[in-house]
Amino acid sequence: MESQGGITVRRALELPGLRGGLPEVLTGTHLLDRTVRWVHAGEVPDIASLLRGGELLLTTGLGLGTRPAEQRAFVRRLAERGIAALVVELGPRFDRLPATIVETATAAGLPLVQLHREVAFVTVTEEIHTEIVNGHYALLRQAEEVHRRCTSALLDGGGVPQVLSVLAGFSGNPAFLETADHRLLYAAGTGPEGTGPLQVWDGMRGGRTGREAPPAGSVLVDVPGGGPGAGPVRARLVLLAVTGPLTTVHRMAAERAAGLLAVVLMQARQDDELAARGRGDFLTDLAEGRIAARDAPAQAKVLGFRPGDAPLLPVVVLLAPDPAPPSGGWALLARTALEELAPLGLPLLLGVRPVEGRVPLLLGLREGAERTVVAERVAAALRAGLERAGATGAGPGRAVVVAGVAGGWAEAGAGLRHAAETAAAARGLPPRPWYDARLLDTDLLLWRLRDHPDLAAFVNRTIGPLREHDATARPALLPTLEAYLDHAGRKAETARALHLNRQTLYNRLARIGELLGTDLDDPRTALALGLALRARRHTE
Repeated sequence: MESQGGITVRRALELPGLRGGLPEVLTGTHLLDRTVRWVHAGEVPDIASLLRGGELLLTTGLGLGTRPAEQRAFVRRLAERGIAALVVELGPRFDRLPATIVETATAAGLPLVQLHREVAFVTVTEEIHTEIVNGHYALLRQAEEVHRRCTSALLDGGGVPQVLSVLAGFSGNPAFLETADHRLLYAAGTGPEGTGPLQVWDGMRGGRTGREAPPAGSVLVDVPGGGPGAGPVRARLVLLAVTGPLTTVHRMAAERAAGLLAVVLMQARQDDELAARGRGDFLTDLAEGRIAARDAPAQAKVLGFRPGDAPLLPVVVLLAPDPAPPSGGWALLARTALEELAPLGLPLLLGVRPVEGRVPLLLGLREGAERTVVAERVAAALRAGLERAGATGAGPGRAVVVAGVAGGWAEAGAGLRHAAETAAAARGLPPRPWYDARLLDTDLLLWRLRDHPDLAAFVNRTIGPLREHDATARPALLPTLEAYLDHAGRKAETARALHLNRQTLYNRLARIGELLGTDLDDPRTALALGLALRARRHTE
């Protein structure tokens, strides 16, 4: 029989060239189904160094040596190389192989054959090589036939499930497509006694961490990424040997199918990304007033968003500056975000804006829903989705999540615009899980003035002496002033927040007043200092 694209030792002995030599198998009768990868003929003592394993070695025995120690070493080295079999032609060197050679071959598990008649080694080599080449060609034809059937399934409108079904039918084993981190995407075929593929998966791959070895006999083939930001591996094709063995032809078929699946997944990603960008364009047009509030519900319905009369909560996610797409593209980002948001059970419309590095969305709130509670859950789900997608800037302090004011379609556009502008302003603020756009209007105003020279001059006049102090001396006084103003001048609360005793805080406040030449208890002074501290975040 054929194995791994070659022929077996048994088949080689049946060919006319060797059969005419009246072969006698002396050892390894149970090993005659070994695969013959190639044929080599030679007579040198160190011929083992020229072999790579899987060869059928033809020799007249001239290199075997005359002493038992030489003969044992010769046979052991061949066995260690992993050759398929040793065939010795009897004649001038041996009229029968010595017991030393036979015993060593038996102990080493090496098939040993002696030929009682002279044969033409070149004829034997040509016959076996022809069989090997024909065997490889037969495997190629089988793999190409599977590739043709997979292609036909795609041209007839099928997708990944149909390709996996073809592979499962050909191999007689279930087929799976998993992500690079071993999450199941698709499954096809049946397992032992008609069990479903998901049962097989749970039993043999369920819970795999990636550090564990795959089940023995499996065929795993990477589905390449391709395209900017896609990464080297998009998915992995897996055949599990649970109802029968998997051989070379199954791997060859899987490798060809992987190329088709790469195209299918790339097309799906492109379609998903176009759809996500389309939703992002709609939300942006709504925010910028290019879509009237009266027309928005009908257009949103076409995009699958049907919130009814529910209040709409605008939310905007802003990624890091100079955003790079996640490893699987913006389509992956949108998909993972939607998957994380799905448990909320709210109607929602989510899009992407790659140019600005933004993810805008609208959510329909249930009657009586607490806006703050919903915003917290939405922000947590969005961050989880971004991290799963590997989005640049998804980490704490990098991705900014802003929730706007809830209202109807008439307010939705302005809410999205306000949230988007506030997200840009919030980038300079201390990191938070999410920001309420209603509470950041002062920061938004200062952010809009960030490039105006008067704002920088105001900051320098108001808190410049403290900035100069903190640049060269310790303790830094700006954090103390900021905490003091955040607590509306309440010294006890400020001391607790800064983990200081009161006298230390009093000394620092006195030093701040001295450096600024002002009274910190004056309301107008406190207002100016608070504005300067906020403006500093946007001007530095």
